[in-house]
Order: sequence, then structure tokens, then C-alpha cells
Amino acid sequence: MSNIYDFKMKDIFGNLVDFKKYKNKVLIIVNVASKCGNTKQYADLQQFHSMFFDKGLCILGFPCNQFFMQEPKNENEIYQFCTTKYNVEFEMFSKIKVNGPEACELYNYLKESFPWTSRAKNVKWNFEKFVVDKTGKTRYRIDNKDSILNYKNEIEKLLNE
Repeated sequence: MSNIYDFKMKDIFGNLVDFKKYKNKVLIIVNVASKCGNTKQYADLQQFHSMFFDKGLCILGFPCNQFFMQEPKNENEIYQFCTTKYNVEFEMFSKIKVNGPEACELYNYLKESFPWTSRAKNVKWNFEKFVVDKTGKTRYRIDNKDSILNYKNEIEKLLNE
């Protein structure tokens, strides 16, 4: 794929989502899990969604079970969990793999577009965040331990560009 808008991914309900719909939006793409020490970040992400959705921010959550089996639930259970416990309103997608030979193409693209270093590209853990600007360029890669709330100023700048 040559850019982020070439991708099509299944949402949590099994519907194919064409990423062309995200043109001129700022994206936060995050791998999520329900049984992780970082799971409370769902609340931070939802807060960000509430603050910036109307200004052009889209948060895309991708459940992943690659890190110590911390997302064992199926899509329906994941949806029930994140909407009931964290009132998640941002877009959720079907479960994927983010590393290894079975990693989805989207995450391979993101890791190549913004590696940690030239040799370290893999996603480190659940709740690692990629921030994509309105032109489709990956601008930030945020560590799994960092709350998105710490990046309010950076996101506001991207939304205003």
C-alpha cells in the first residue's frame, strides 16, 4: 500500500471500512486489549474522542491478543466490554495481529512509516498509538505507557493545520 488511504479493514461488526473516508482527518490508531495494565487508557481515548471528534479527530481501536493473551474475547464481547465499562464511542475494528508474519498490512505499514529506530519497528505492547495527520503522514508514535492526554497540544496543532 502506498498510503494510509489505500487500506480497507473490517470493523468490529464485520463491515469493511474504506480508509478513504478518513481523508482530511487526524487519526489515532491504537492496539487495545481488555485485560492489560493499560486498559484504563480506554477512558483517556474516549475523553479525547469526546473533545476532538467534532474537530476532525478519529480514533481507531484495533483489539490484539498478541501480548500475553490480554485480549481473549471475541468481537462481540470486546464491543460489550469497551462500550459498557468505558462508554467507548470511537471506532473499533476486528481483532488483528500487529507483529510477526501474520501482522496485518496496516500495522506493517505504520511500523515502516514510523519505526522506533531503523532496527526496532515492532509494536512493544498494547495501547501503543500511531498519530496520522490530515495528509495521511504518520507524525507520532506514542509509547504504550503514555496516555494520549499528554499529547493534547500536539493533536490540537495537527487538527488546526
